[in-house]
Amino acid sequence: MIALNPLTRLETHDVTNQPPPFEDINLFTTDIALNEAVLRSGAGVHKARLAEFGARCGSAETAGLAREANRNPPQLKTFDRYGQRIDEVEFHPAYHALMHMGLEAGVSSAAWTAKEAGHTLHTALEFLMAQGEASVCCPMTMTYACLPALSHQPEVAAQWRPLILAGKYDPTSQPAARKQGVTIGMAMTEKQGGSDVRANTTRAVPVGKGGPGEAYSLTGHKWFCSAPMSDAFLTLAYTENGLSCFLAPRWTPDGERNAIQLMRLKDKLGDRANASAEIEYHGAYAVMIGEEGRGVRTIIEMVHHTRLDCILAPAAYMRQALANALWHTAHRSAFQKRLIDQPLMRQVLADLAIESEAATALTFRIAQSFDDSEKSKEAALFSRIATPVGKYWLNKRVVNFVYEAMEAHGGAGYIEEGVMPRLFRQSPLNSIWEGSGNVICLDVLRAMSREPDSVAAFFGELEQARGSDARLDRAIADAKDRLTPGRVHEGVARRVVEAMALALQGALLVRHGPPAVADAFCATRLGERPGLAYGAVDAKIDSDAIIARAMPQV
Repeated sequence: MIALNPLTRLETHDVTNQPPPFEDINLFTTDIALNEAVLRSGAGVHKARLAEFGARCGSAETAGLAREANRNPPQLKTFDRYGQRIDEVEFHPAYHALMHMGLEAGVSSAAWTAKEAGHTLHTALEFLMAQGEASVCCPMTMTYACLPALSHQPEVAAQWRPLILAGKYDPTSQPAARKQGVTIGMAMTEKQGGSDVRANTTRAVPVGKGGPGEAYSLTGHKWFCSAPMSDAFLTLAYTENGLSCFLAPRWTPDGERNAIQLMRLKDKLGDRANASAEIEYHGAYAVMIGEEGRGVRTIIEMVHHTRLDCILAPAAYMRQALANALWHTAHRSAFQKRLIDQPLMRQVLADLAIESEAATALTFRIAQSFDDSEKSKEAALFSRIATPVGKYWLNKRVVNFVYEAMEAHGGAGYIEEGVMPRLFRQSPLNSIWEGSGNVICLDVLRAMSREPDSVAAFFGELEQARGSDARLDRAIADAKDRLTPGRVHEGVARRVVEAMALALQGALLVRHGPPAVADAFCATRLGERPGLAYGAVDAKIDSDAIIARAMPQV
């Protein structure tokens, strides 16, 4: 037998030309575009708070928690060992740790507790949380967004508001009055209707006299209940006078489990650490919120706020994917050069960086409009139409964006230990949640017809950039021309919304972005673009300046 030299055996295991983990990176302080957007949106006073949270979200500890939470998805526990029905969901400790981290940082409460720029602060906090681990953002989003709907029933809002704003995570299953803090979920859609909630069949029968603020008994099935371990759910059901909004707590006022049964947990493509369920109401206790028969009008205020989070999420995924791609290519070589120095790779990375900064700028301009809406009717009108425009467009851009960033990693990007596969699976979610692309485009058309002043507010924003770039001027004119009576109809709604989104992003970058990014955006998005894939650009752009700005500033 020939003896092998142990040193030779060890040499085969030397690891070279591999990047260090993208961990223990402050996701706020290293992101120039995010810092500038926060400052521009009036939330500069919160920079220290965001820097502290950015360090936590980018830590190796949080990365480890995210991996564990996704490796160990939630499990439905319908009965206890004695056969009693409990309808509980069990989560891995890593999930609970992430929920503690986000809620206690104020992801859900900051919009309503901060003295200034609360919605922008909320947006920035969740922008960072979504990069740390996105699956826990669903219950945080709904808890943030529930208060505008609950405000339609002031006495109910007064009962729940202190617990919603407590900034505490209490995972115990018990009546809300005994808890330090609560989360709020939503159960709207049913299997026969989906987004067409007027096709719902769930029925509500008054327990007593009935009417707003009164108790009802609910019977029906909900196809999607997001975060079924929430302490209460805003939901829709029919009374004799039409579709109405209700708040259904998990425990009744007399301390009994409410008759809300979890039928199964959804086996989802992504967002796997978070539970989504099919549920049934079997005479469940609920309180009517708002005017009877006006349930959609009541709950749509919650939806308007959750749609803000459906904008920030894809922007956050873009930044996370870009930062990882930049990091990987800066630390790995091929063909005698670092990947980031290869001309074609630089084109791809620069193109991705343009897209990411445009997404960040759009996100925080819309977040600012939520803050300004409390004082300005024009801001509210702008928010009304810009929110669905932003939700549609960023979610159409993010999936292929994440794929390109994954490809920049080569085979390493396809390995489950890394963040890219999880991020790729997550990337389509927010396009479907709170209204798929077609539903959102039709909502833009609805805003145009029912609130025509929102169109004027939108183009008023664009006019502030007119004259700065001829390509942008043409894009603004094109977007406005597409709204000419007779031209705009359902069949062209996607093209109309796309033109509006591109013009708004261009206007924001021309007014506020660095010249290299603004010029490159106008050259590659507002003119005749020769290629459809990221990096398929023959316009002359300053790739060096764009990449240097996007590179995590560590």
